[in-house]
Amino acid sequence: MLRQGAVQLSMTRVLIVEDDPTTSAMLVGLVRRQQWECDASDMLDAAWKQLCARPFDILLLDLNLPDGEGTDLLQKVRRSPAGELPDPKLPVLVISARSQLRSRLTALDLGADGYVIKPVHLEEVAAVMRALLRRRTTLSAGQITWRDLVMDPNSRLVQRAGATIELTEQEFAVLLTLLEDRPRPLSRGDIQARTGNRVGDGGAVEVHVHHLRRKLGDDVIQTVRGVGYCVPDA
Repeated sequence: MLRQGAVQLSMTRVLIVEDDPTTSAMLVGLVRRQQWECDASDMLDAAWKQLCARPFDILLLDLNLPDGEGTDLLQKVRRSPAGELPDPKLPVLVISARSQLRSRLTALDLGADGYVIKPVHLEEVAAVMRALLRRRTTLSAGQITWRDLVMDPNSRLVQRAGATIELTEQEFAVLLTLLEDRPRPLSRGDIQARTGNRVGDGGAVEVHVHHLRRKLGDDVIQTVRGVGYCVPDA
């Protein structure tokens, strides 16, 4: 029983939709080690009923389920009316054995927030989940400001000294990740994981950073030798 005046904090709640018992058990264990609540389903229909019955903070979704394609559930979530369950902005991390670029791009284009290829590395899955949860908090908080740089994750607006800067989706994702974690330096692998593998490999991250420096100036993203990149304290 709560003491009078005490505040009950809501725990992060994760839904795992995975039909392979071994993978499902690994993911359930991972979620519980984060001290989060966890529900699991091996069927799309049952998963949809769970999503409609209670709010979740993140969805881990396999693509090949016994009763259909995981992307069908993903699209149903994204088409859900605002203010109803499931939340159409629910972070969705696809975890699939389909490693082809086309499969990854299709899932991301349909609204997935990240894509991890099986066999999974649990550290990577945990890092992506934490990044997606941070991203959700950032979206709720509104604009991010750093010196004369303003970034709005909701409208995708980026301004420097009042001038609007056009960024690609990948450049936006890299900049948002570094701003969220500032001033902590992130490796190329960290940036990949925190963006849900949306920005390409380590070489692609380096290219995006180069383009960001050209568009925003050299003072925004610094190189940390032997580690990666960071946005310094304002």
